[in-house]
Order: sequence, then C-alpha cells, then structure tokens
Amino acid sequence: MDGTIAAMQDAPKSPPSGRKELIQVRNLVKYFPVRGGLLQRVVGWVQAVDNVSFTVREGETFGLVGESGCGKTTVGRTMLRLVEPTSGSVIFDGQEVFKLRGEALKRMRRNMQIIFQDPYASLDPRVPIGDSIAEGLLVHGIGTPKERFETVLEMLAKVGLEDYHAKRYPHEFSGGQRQRIGIARALALRPKFIVADEPVSALDVSIQSQVLNILKSLQQEFGLTYLFIAHNLSVVEHISERVGVMYLGKMVETAPREVFFRNPLHPYTKALMSAIPIPDPTIKRERIILQGDVPSPLNPPSGCRFHPRCPVAMEQCKFQEPEYREVSPEHWVACWAV
Repeated sequence: MDGTIAAMQDAPKSPPSGRKELIQVRNLVKYFPVRGGLLQRVVGWVQAVDNVSFTVREGETFGLVGESGCGKTTVGRTMLRLVEPTSGSVIFDGQEVFKLRGEALKRMRRNMQIIFQDPYASLDPRVPIGDSIAEGLLVHGIGTPKERFETVLEMLAKVGLEDYHAKRYPHEFSGGQRQRIGIARALALRPKFIVADEPVSALDVSIQSQVLNILKSLQQEFGLTYLFIAHNLSVVEHISERVGVMYLGKMVETAPREVFFRNPLHPYTKALMSAIPIPDPTIKRERIILQGDVPSPLNPPSGCRFHPRCPVAMEQCKFQEPEYREVSPEHWVACWAV
C-alpha cells in the first residue's frame, strides 16, 4: 500500500468550521427478513444497519470503514433508496429523501449517484460503454442525442479514456478502466453527492492510486461530496476528511481524520489501527488480535455488540448498550470504557 500512498495527491485538510451539512443521516435502520418453511414466513431479521447517525458536509469526503458484513454498503445503498429503509431519515440538501415519491424522487436521484465496487457486474455486457454512460441522461431527458454523446466524450476524457472507447464493450477493458467507466457514468448527471462503494478494493496498487487521484481531482473540479466506503485504512487516511467506523450494524466511532488516526478511542478502532502496515522494517507495531469470530447480525449480542471480542469489556458491556456520545469536538464514540 505504500506504493499507493506515494503516488497519491496531498491529503485534504480538515473541513473548515461552518461548512454546510449536505447530508444528515439520523437513526438509520435496515433489517432484512429471513424466511423459512413451506409458507416462507418471516422467521427472523438480519440487523444489517441499526440506529446509525452521521453527517456529511458539502465538498468533503466522509470515510466509512469496518469489517465485511458490518453494514457499510447497506448504509450507502439505503441513503440512495436503492434499498428501502426500515426506519430513520436521510435529509439531503434540506429534503427528506425517504418521503420523496415519483418525479420528486427522480429529480433527487440526479444529485445522488453511486460508484459500485464491481464495475463489471454493474455494466450491461451487451451495451457499449458510451450508451451505459449516457443512460442516465436519457432517462432524465437531458439534451439531444448529439449533446448526450458530447457529454459522454467529455466524461471519458475526465477519467483518462479516449473517444473511441465509447463504442467498445465492457469485456474489452481492464478492471481499472472499467472502474473509470463507472466513475464517468456516475459523473454524467453532474451530481452533488456520490457514494463510492469500495471503488479501489479490487484493483492493483498502482491502479488504485490513479483512480483515487481521479476522484480527488473531480471533487475539486465539480465540488463533489463523497461517502467513501472502504476496508483499507491507509487509503481512507489519505482521501477522507472525517472517518466513521462501523461494527455489526452500529457506528462505534466518528472523528476528523487527524484526531481519528492520532487518538482512536474505541477498542475496535484500535484493533483496526494496529493492523495497518508501517513502511519501515525497523519499526514494530504491537498487534491487537481480536478473539473469536464476528457475531451474526441475525442474533447480535446484547449490550455492546463488540463485548464478546473486546479486550477491555466490563460486566456493564454485556447488558447495557453504550451511548453514542461526543467526547471532544466532533469526536463521537460508543464505549463504556472511554
């Protein structure tokens, strides 16, 4: 990963105070039903996202990290109404997203786009990529065919591809090129907000740095706001201005980047930090090895969901869920030991 870091642009500074909150996520809940038996009745609920709250400021990158299955992607998809919520609210630019219907929701979606983790699975293999990029423009009735084609060429140029690529099919591109196509498609409608769902996790290190630099340059050019979902904390440290950590459907810590990496407070965050490799063989970091497996979101533990694996768990942690509270300016944590 040190190759990625070396090739990336300078990290953004902390967001200035007073910057407008573009998105407010309040008490977001998403449960998925589990069905069984001959009649396929609901026999349980997968608690994918449970009472998650955070804000994203205009023009910033909010990094969302955690283990696989913790609910990061579900948060992003639910915010965009690709998955309908169980409860909670998402306020985008002053409007309640979950209350919108019909044309109002369609207009809202012009401003909220997504870059998928697997660009090949999200592209129709039977359609040239120029048509895929132009599809959103066509659906929203933007421009004439000629104007839409010119927009496609402009977006391809923005992500480092050539005009002739518009006529090619997805299987003719490499993984990094397909991810650039996904970025161009998300950008075609000139949105304000983009959910980047692990956009570099499947790419080689050298290609990761190229894609990340494209995302940063586009953010500066178009004033974009990102929710950047990732596993790799080294990448998150260099691209995000604030960071949130999820564990088993819950947000356990949120802080500005500098505070987050200098002074992590939650035991789970500390364990994640201890796994970051240091590009210096003379420096050794003490690893925090968590015991046991991640519990099932179908039947999460009582009290603090992290307590079965927590090295500092107390008796209180087993029965009482910790309050998600602000321990210092903009630094929120849910832990009885803090």
